[in-house]
Amino acid sequence: MTTRWLTPDEQRAWRAYVAATHLLEDALDRQLQQDAGMPHLYYSILATLSEAPDRRLRMTDLAEALKITRSRLTYAVTRLEKDGLVAREGCPSDRRGSMAVLTGEGMAVLERTAPGHVETVRTHLFDLLTTDQVRHLEEICTRIKGGLEQAPAEEVPWLRRSCGTRDE
Repeated sequence: MTTRWLTPDEQRAWRAYVAATHLLEDALDRQLQQDAGMPHLYYSILATLSEAPDRRLRMTDLAEALKITRSRLTYAVTRLEKDGLVAREGCPSDRRGSMAVLTGEGMAVLERTAPGHVETVRTHLFDLLTTDQVRHLEEICTRIKGGLEQAPAEEVPWLRRSCGTRDE
């Protein structure tokens, strides 16, 4: 198979994308560490649970929503449990499954932290773009996401099933 090297324009776009995403993720992590003592991933877990029915999700569904492996999610939820921000309970429809549940304290931390997080996103992303650029960014990201979601489940870490079970 012949390698399809990036054109100079594609190479510049790729490097700009990688640099921008790394810098944005770093800015979000710094703000969240300062305001809440947690990385962006932990905040994302709280935010995702806050939007779920009854503020609870199966661990596998939460991992899929966040696009992370179940083992990485288990580690993060364990840490959030120790801080009293998330609780785990059994899944009523499957004895093997478990649910992550946002606690009242977790919701309070999220509500306290959200304004600074939104301001950081606005400052480092949306304030730098025109209305048309925001629309194009959404179109581009939606297209990339759609293409990546076409991968077979066995190739996507957060969709893999281990040991024949649905949850950790």
